[in-house]
Amino acid sequence: MNIIVSLAFTLLSGLLLTRAFKYLHLSFPDVTVYLLTGLLLGPYCLGKLGLTGIGFSDFEQVRSLSLINEVALGFIAFSIGAEFKLAKIAKSGKATLIIGVLQALTASLLVDVSLLILRSFVGEEILTVPVCITLGAIASATAPAATLMVVRQYGAKGPVTDLLLPIVALDDAVGLIIFAISLGVAQAFNGGTLSFAAVFVDPLLEIFCSVVLGSLLGAVMSKLEKLFYSPDHRMAMTIAFILLAIGLSSLSFDLGNVRIGFSSLLVLMMLGTVFCNISEFSEDIFERADHWTAPLYVAFFVLSGAQLDLAVLKNPMILAIGALYILMRCAGKYTGSALPAKMLGLHQNIVKYLGITLFPQAGVALGMVNTAQVLGEGNGTIIRNVVLLSVMIYELVGPSLTKVALAKAGEIRINEEKQHR
Repeated sequence: MNIIVSLAFTLLSGLLLTRAFKYLHLSFPDVTVYLLTGLLLGPYCLGKLGLTGIGFSDFEQVRSLSLINEVALGFIAFSIGAEFKLAKIAKSGKATLIIGVLQALTASLLVDVSLLILRSFVGEEILTVPVCITLGAIASATAPAATLMVVRQYGAKGPVTDLLLPIVALDDAVGLIIFAISLGVAQAFNGGTLSFAAVFVDPLLEIFCSVVLGSLLGAVMSKLEKLFYSPDHRMAMTIAFILLAIGLSSLSFDLGNVRIGFSSLLVLMMLGTVFCNISEFSEDIFERADHWTAPLYVAFFVLSGAQLDLAVLKNPMILAIGALYILMRCAGKYTGSALPAKMLGLHQNIVKYLGITLFPQAGVALGMVNTAQVLGEGNGTIIRNVVLLSVMIYELVGPSLTKVALAKAGEIRINEEKQHR
């Protein structure tokens, strides 16, 4: 009962706070308001009162609702897969691939170099080479959830938006490869051995298996949808396949010296991609899914805000490393998208504003942090705290920056007053 009451209060709080912000004439994207709501409900605010169902007294209570986050992220990835229609890919496939790879590599490289320079001043005992390399790899990741929600809330359409969503989807695969290679090198510096399988084979195999699994599920779902004539039954079938894909994505097993695993984001993106390209019902299903999952997204972002750990603000060194990480990552995302866009002769708005929309960072980065704990408690703690700090900043500021960038590009066409009504 406590979990159900907490979930109900989570939804109500997030929704009511958006109205409060509106009455106070504070123009923030709903995503940011939901995250702030989570902070208010978290262990550092209302959670301290210890009232059942009102706030979360510790992070364990937040994690008890983690299933909601997994399901919501699955629906978000499924929706992003719809951006890979063959007609769109034919127009922007080359630009998506080039910018998607370069922006991730540039962010990773700039963070690596800047942290290694900082290490020469603060010393090896505070900032080790494995920490620098791993943080650089994590910098490549971008959060698809916040970006998609801002685009939907304001009905953004135009060249920047058309390129943004496929790049955010591609970023997961690129970031996974960069992280796996960097973590392997970091482990070698940390006293381990540099394994070819761990560095190259495992991440490529994970991407391949994820693409295959998502494609198979998408093809099967498209066939089964034809058995039903009721839109409601088709929607139920879609939800069942999304849940099935989320469940299967958690499987992993060893095959000799190679580990077989799946990326849930890639599996769900491929499910959406295949379905939108071969099913005649896809447009109706995606539109219905957007309405069905609205409360799920509210809960997802409020719970994400409740997981932000304010304790990282107490350590001055973490603040310094985190500030450098944030600045260099933003510089890498911006230059890594602006320069190739200019060289490809793309629209001027893409050159100016695309990089800003790639700043948000959350779920994928936190997943990488969990994997990075193999570097040991000392290194793992620094990595976790720096990324927690950056996620807190990016999640609270990133959606607003995305909104501003899309508005400057002239791609937000819905009157804000009308949208809030």
